[in-house]
Amino acid sequence: MATEATAAGDTAVVDAPVADVAVEGIPHDTAALERDTARYALALGDDALILCQRLSGWVTRAPSIEEDLALSNIALDLLGHARTLLSYSAELTGGGDEDSLAFTRTERQFRNVLLAEIPNGDYAVTIARQLCLAHHTRLLYTALAGSADPVLAAFVTKAVQESAYHCTHAEQWAVRLGTGTEESHRRMQAGLDRVWPYIAELFAADEVTARLVAAGVAVDPASLRADWDAAVGAVLTRAGLTLPKPNWHSQGGRQGLHTEGFGPLIAELQAVHRQYPGGTW
Repeated sequence: MATEATAAGDTAVVDAPVADVAVEGIPHDTAALERDTARYALALGDDALILCQRLSGWVTRAPSIEEDLALSNIALDLLGHARTLLSYSAELTGGGDEDSLAFTRTERQFRNVLLAEIPNGDYAVTIARQLCLAHHTRLLYTALAGSADPVLAAFVTKAVQESAYHCTHAEQWAVRLGTGTEESHRRMQAGLDRVWPYIAELFAADEVTARLVAAGVAVDPASLRADWDAAVGAVLTRAGLTLPKPNWHSQGGRQGLHTEGFGPLIAELQAVHRQYPGGTW
């Protein structure tokens, strides 16, 4: 299979045989299934990697030493998830490794959801983002335990336990801020309002995901929405917060279209590798 770089820096398949994919769009041979699974693992790995990078921005800046450690531990969990998923994606494609995927791609080649990359803002914005993403990840990983792909199914066995802790941490802080002072309540509500326009993308499926759902490998994102609404809604009720109703929605991360601040984030992530390419430690 040959590839070529597009003008946007993406890698495109130029000679993939049409026969690899059935008329219904369901992969019917190993090569097609592996290509789709690699893209799926890459997207999930990017979600974890980019959120990890954002959370690392709180190191030495969190409201307390305890929170500094808590967010650092969550970021390390996410880094572990990213390493496993990116390594698996690289293994399926037969080229590169976790480091090459993390450090040599351009920003248009990352496939994370936009919510993972939005700036930290104040602590309430970070907690709002954590609340939404942690519950989504927990539900996704729980469902992936039944995946026909043995590597993905094995991966989520431990990862879902870590995601459950991430949910608990975010819930406790959302309630604490929501029921605290007038100022903390205002900030927590503003944090929810800030992240809510990016929620719809969490439950949207692209063509690759749709094919993998049909093959029993992936989870239909839309199937997670009802449980997510119930879980997050219960937290908002406890916190005395109002469900946001944004008049706009943003998506495109899965297609490589990112927010304005994503470029600097990737530049920071890749700075050492670009300065010392091929270096070993």
